[in-house]
Amino acid sequence: MYSFHFESRVYAVIIGHIQNFTDISDTVNYQQAKDYLLAKPEATLDHPFGPKPDVFKIHNKMFATLSSTDGNAYSNLKCDPEEALMLRDLFVEVKPGYHMNKKHWNTVHLDGNLPRGEIERMIDNSYKLVVNSLTRGTRQAIAIKYGPKAIYR
Repeated sequence: MYSFHFESRVYAVIIGHIQNFTDISDTVNYQQAKDYLLAKPEATLDHPFGPKPDVFKIHNKMFATLSSTDGNAYSNLKCDPEEALMLRDLFVEVKPGYHMNKKHWNTVHLDGNLPRGEIERMIDNSYKLVVNSLTRGTRQAIAIKYGPKAIYR
């Protein structure tokens, strides 16, 4: 069962982001998503499953995948379990994680319908969740090197 407080807070944040979009046509394609993912501090690109998908990691921990099939780009992003369900309710482009633990991962279809700000927010959250799972010393070293705003935005 969901916590009403958490659910209300997350919905309010997501809806607030959506309402702030002035140009809904400003979205993210495959290359833009790849560039944004690689711009995260200490992010690396790996291919542990073969040439597809692109796997993005921080300190050998995966925070995203990115792939394209028949010109349709999509990304798997880590997510808080309750927020994952809410995002699936709000956006038809967000589905349970393909080939992932569906409780903790969402697949986001980059089909031009989700605004850039929402996609970037989901990427940022995925990155933060994985950074928070690193050891305290590693987190502190990254924060000192790049600044907390670069990591926890």
